[in-house]
Amino acid sequence: MTAPHTAESGPALDPARTALVLVDLMDRIVALSLEPRKGTEVLVTAEELASRFRSAGALVVLVRVERPGVPEQPPGSGLVAGLLQDGDVEIVKRTIGAFQATGLDERLRQHGVTTLVFGGIATNLGVESTARAAGDLGYDLVFVEDAMAAFTAAEHEASVRLDFPRLGTVVTAAQVRFTTD
Repeated sequence: MTAPHTAESGPALDPARTALVLVDLMDRIVALSLEPRKGTEVLVTAEELASRFRSAGALVVLVRVERPGVPEQPPGSGLVAGLLQDGDVEIVKRTIGAFQATGLDERLRQHGVTTLVFGGIATNLGVESTARAAGDLGYDLVFVEDAMAAFTAAEHEASVRLDFPRLGTVVTAAQVRFTTD
């Protein structure tokens, strides 16, 4: 994060050093009963963010989970159709977080990324686990509250109100802006 920010505006992100990390936006996960918003609402916001990041020249990372040790993944285990675009990075994880044995850190460092902006499902599981590892690795963290959902509103709220402010900056999608804006 290169410029000062206020709670109203969010940080000014350098697109050359920032990546959007969207966690587990797969058909079978987006279709789950989620709170405080539906998975389809999270998906719409995530798609809008991804488009803005791509237009600004920032990296988009799409993370999906595969169950380890099974011969075939359940139906709906791919990313939602149309989400992955040319130039994006797709990461397949086999744990709750996206850094364990995936090469994600190496890929981000190859692109010169120092700031990660998060969205996805579930707020308190895949997103938070990935963010905690990212913080341990020295990345600056931004959390887009309205681009996330969890199994219960209480789980989502605990992450965005208690945990995420200790790890980084919590914003809405409307507050995400680039130094080039």
